[in-house]
Amino acid sequence: MNRTGLIPGAGVVLAALCLATAPARAQTIALTGGTVHPVSGAPIENGTVLIRDGRIVAVGRDISIPADARRVDARGKVVTPGFIHPSSNLGLLEVESIDATNETDVQGDVTPAFDVSGGINPDNVRIPVARLEGVTSTIALPGGGFVAGQAAWLGLLGDRREDLLRRAGVATMANLGPSAKGAGAGARARGLARLERLLDDAVEYERRRADFRRNAIQPLSAPAEELEALLPVIRGERPLYVAVNSERDIRNALRLAAGRKLRLVLLGAAEGWKVAPEIAGAGVPVVVNAFQNVPRFDNLGARWDNAALLAEGGAAIVLTEGETGGPRNLRWAAGHAVRNGLPWARALEAVTLAPARAFGVADAAGSLEPGKLADVVVWSGDPFEYSTRAELVLIGGREVPRTSRQSELLERYRRLPPE
Repeated sequence: MNRTGLIPGAGVVLAALCLATAPARAQTIALTGGTVHPVSGAPIENGTVLIRDGRIVAVGRDISIPADARRVDARGKVVTPGFIHPSSNLGLLEVESIDATNETDVQGDVTPAFDVSGGINPDNVRIPVARLEGVTSTIALPGGGFVAGQAAWLGLLGDRREDLLRRAGVATMANLGPSAKGAGAGARARGLARLERLLDDAVEYERRRADFRRNAIQPLSAPAEELEALLPVIRGERPLYVAVNSERDIRNALRLAAGRKLRLVLLGAAEGWKVAPEIAGAGVPVVVNAFQNVPRFDNLGARWDNAALLAEGGAAIVLTEGETGGPRNLRWAAGHAVRNGLPWARALEAVTLAPARAFGVADAAGSLEPGKLADVVVWSGDPFEYSTRAELVLIGGREVPRTSRQSELLERYRRLPPE
């Protein structure tokens, strides 16, 4: 037996998983006999996950299964929540070099009112590739510079923008790394001071809206719509999602959040291992790129075991990736973190429940619990192994089609025409 409770080599293809001809609609489904990892609790051998109308209704052993349920025999398989990618541009960017396909940013370096959810493209060809690797939802980020805008939580199945958008405004994106240096006319300290003034001015705007409209107060550092968009951050209703890498910038972000009682999520934190106890003590989640180990002037202390050291220090770890292949590589990033010392169970949590908690969506996703959306994956083996396949992916209780742009190209060129 291995760490997932599987017998090595138990890879018989499940006929019951061949649901590709079934209508893509919510139904009653019972996944039976697998090793179920709820994440919110201990693994369940020979477990059952019962799904009805797009939501989980029961998880455990000896679950009563309705007569009309579609039964999926998951014996010898691993059943997990769908993975949540915490920092992607899925649905917003198609080809990086073609501006017409890019909906991630707008002009200006202070644009907190910019909401990326208006630019979602359900036909983005990168989405099927990611979800066939077990990624069922994503935190879609604005690009841009200093205070870039609002991230959105997307489910990765549907034909309309409304189908994909689960929650808008789940975080406000900011950058206290090199972008802060640029926003501060060449000095990080001035960039940090500029962000603090923005927050102060948002408070002043809220307190004196009437005076602002009459032009009866001194000029503020941003237009009304931008200051208005910062108010949920100031009230603690929305996390400030800050891109930082160096120890210096991490400490600046922690001080800023502590002084103003902000909800903070760190993105990158390549030198986070140096300040793991401070991050843990502040209760701040850290989104770590498990593949990041190449030193640059912004992160000279980058190392592959960053996630493991942060976890040892007590920090809440969320895993991401920064590879050319994009979000499809999330599970391999988790496997890479395990290879470099992160416990397997913590790695699974770091791509499921931990990102859900960090962005305030744990009421709906991130674990296999009754009432949550049925984002579920049945794996042929350990999901962090390269040879493992996602044999069944459900998003909101609906089966994901087994095709993508890559599979279509494979079939097209499987047999080359004669010369």
